[in-house]
Amino acid sequence: MPWWSWIILGAVLLGAELMVVDAAFYLVFVGAAAVITGLISLAVADMATWVQWLVFATIAAVAMVFFRAQLYAKLRSVKTEFVSGPAGERITLDAALPAGGMAKQQFHGSTWNIENSSDVALEQGSKVRIDRVDGTTLVVSSTQK
Repeated sequence: MPWWSWIILGAVLLGAELMVVDAAFYLVFVGAAAVITGLISLAVADMATWVQWLVFATIAAVAMVFFRAQLYAKLRSVKTEFVSGPAGERITLDAALPAGGMAKQQFHGSTWNIENSSDVALEQGSKVRIDRVDGTTLVVSSTQK
């Protein structure tokens, strides 16, 4: 096979993976192996066709076995946090809350029960963190720990 046909094959495979098919990065490594085989056959004159195919298969297999999983994990593992509620947000108290006490407060357009989970009293106007949500109760604690 001529060297340029390997490079064209590699470019087509790389383009297919990147533009058309999501083949979990397999085509990227097969395409890269084809391009490398083309470059090797350009550098080594009169390489037999069977040797070219052997080089191609070896490079593709070794690259996929040893590098594909790590590279795919790094490039595709977009971790987005799913926020399912107000836990972790900070609010300003409308009323004072004694230690372990409860009060009602408007939050995001609804009236919530606010429970102080800390062992210190929280003053009106103080910033608190929502630790968790229990039904319609926001369990809060002081942000100054």
